[in-house]
Amino acid sequence: METADVKPGKPSREAPIRFLALGDSYTIGESVKPGESWPFQLVRFARDHGIAIDPPTIIAKTGWTTDELLEGIRAASPAGLYQLVSLLIGVNNLYRERSSEVFRAEFRALLDLSLELAGAREEDVVVLSIPDWGATPFAEGKDRDRISRVTDEFNDVCREEALSSSVHYIDVTGFSRMGLDDVSLLTADGLHPSGAMYSLWVEKVFHSVFLDQNRQIK
Repeated sequence: METADVKPGKPSREAPIRFLALGDSYTIGESVKPGESWPFQLVRFARDHGIAIDPPTIIAKTGWTTDELLEGIRAASPAGLYQLVSLLIGVNNLYRERSSEVFRAEFRALLDLSLELAGAREEDVVVLSIPDWGATPFAEGKDRDRISRVTDEFNDVCREEALSSSVHYIDVTGFSRMGLDDVSLLTADGLHPSGAMYSLWVEKVFHSVFLDQNRQIK
């Protein structure tokens, strides 16, 4: 599990939110500094709005698929309950050409585990959609249209399962498809989001999870 220091923002009388971020390279923030990953940006953004929130605990690894994330969570054995749990996983399933049926079953298990870690509070769990890696320079020479179609297919699973569980579903895939036209949204590896793209994610997550519910806003 990964944590890091985040500078405090405005004070709050509320007990700090414990934030657990589950996923793969997009949760780690591959190729960006730790503070530029979306979980750490979200913490800073929330603190700037007067929300007491601890630095994120991250269980994620570049290249992980759904089954590997399940194993990683069990190995880490996160203790206690979290007031915010995020789940972003699946790009490596589709990259390895695994079936959407298997993905659904494993994603469902991850979502159930996320809810368990959040104390069965649906409003405390957020699912982020899978970015479209085909819309990057890294996919040069690949069948971009096919990658986009499969990404949408897998995201249909994420959205359906999220909605069936009444948790937040945040579509960030559209942002990922801006990368070919705006290189500032990608890192030097031509594949992973830059801090600038993650900041777009953060605003959308914040509005859904905090503003839309007036959660601990001072």
